[in-house]
Amino acid sequence: MNKKIMVALIFTPLLAYIAWNFSFSPGAKNWTASEIELLQSLSLDRLPALPKVPSNYFADSPDAAKFGHALYFDKRISGNNLVSCATCHQPEKMFTDGLALAMGTELGPRHTPSLVGISYSPWFYWDGRKDSQWAQALAPLETAHEHNTDRLQVARLISKDDSYRQQYELIFGPLPSIPSSPLAASPHGDGALKAAWSSLTTDQQSQVSQVFSNLGKALAAYQRKLLPGPTPFDDYVNSLSVEGDSSDELLTRSQVAGLGLFIGEAQCVTCHNGPLLTNHEFHNTGVLAISGQLPPMGRYDGIRIARKDPFNCLGEFSDAASSECLELRFSRDTNDLVGAQKTPTLRNIAITAPYMHGGQIKTLKEVIEHYNDAPISMLSHNEAKPLGLRPLQLRQLEDFLNILSAPLATDSKWLSAPIP
Repeated sequence: MNKKIMVALIFTPLLAYIAWNFSFSPGAKNWTASEIELLQSLSLDRLPALPKVPSNYFADSPDAAKFGHALYFDKRISGNNLVSCATCHQPEKMFTDGLALAMGTELGPRHTPSLVGISYSPWFYWDGRKDSQWAQALAPLETAHEHNTDRLQVARLISKDDSYRQQYELIFGPLPSIPSSPLAASPHGDGALKAAWSSLTTDQQSQVSQVFSNLGKALAAYQRKLLPGPTPFDDYVNSLSVEGDSSDELLTRSQVAGLGLFIGEAQCVTCHNGPLLTNHEFHNTGVLAISGQLPPMGRYDGIRIARKDPFNCLGEFSDAASSECLELRFSRDTNDLVGAQKTPTLRNIAITAPYMHGGQIKTLKEVIEHYNDAPISMLSHNEAKPLGLRPLQLRQLEDFLNILSAPLATDSKWLSAPIP
């Protein structure tokens, strides 16, 4: 065979491989007017004021936030006196824990999501089973693998701790009489807890649950302080001129190219939009089931649980009029929500690994590869479609996602336990 032909046969595929994997994809520095509008809609400068919470009258009370701050770091609010909210939602880890599955008093079934900016969401938990932050804050306290305590013991702690009692009454009014027995009681948990709860009068049950719900409202008031800070991405999009040029070289060419992919070919912005880079909605993206578990029903079950929750917006302990509970009243529960999980924020994404509702994916690189492949979902359907991005483009997208982290825009006094 002619040597030139042989050389061509050997090197042509090699050159094609190199071109496919390593060829430069130019950074999109001359953005169009519509792209600039989209990019600037993602800036933290566009983040509105915290939303009102009709079901929590005390959401913006400074005294409630101070009280919630103390409760958040208090390990006495657990069955073994070793677990606080900060055990899983650690300030130094952007209010996550760095684990695949949460570890409270026992190993839990889900990954710990970040609390940063979560107050903007209308739904809580991966499946949206809670319709307010205060209702969400209550559930872990009575969940066996998290705090493993009960509402009667928590209410009794407030009544016996002079500082807590004083703070509670300053915010919520007189603390009702808390029964001295039984030792523990809750409408949830094992048979003994439920039997003890049934031994209380209806008025006692209501009073204990009212105190319990107020603690959730204080915890939510504290968590509203946890807000993301501006990143190099925000600096870049804020510097864009109407002509689409950045005034400074704030990002590398690879990062700019990744940003172009983010709002374009990779379609990330479809779900990760707005200043918090999330649409707060629920999607099935074909993530593998958590090891040892069946694929969860996700939002399909979550909305049904939320509707039955006694602490929901329409419940006895809500401060809202029924007309203010629009999210709950008009929420949908169609079959396309089977397996759908909540879209997380991408802010601080590079420092909050692992990822997904069960921590199934360890690295950001693997997350991007997952969406590039878009595997068939084990349950229902995968909303994502294969992207077919080249290896170079995947690296550019990762380079962009790595600049979405920054210190919190939160006074440091809120990031550690209060000084007694």
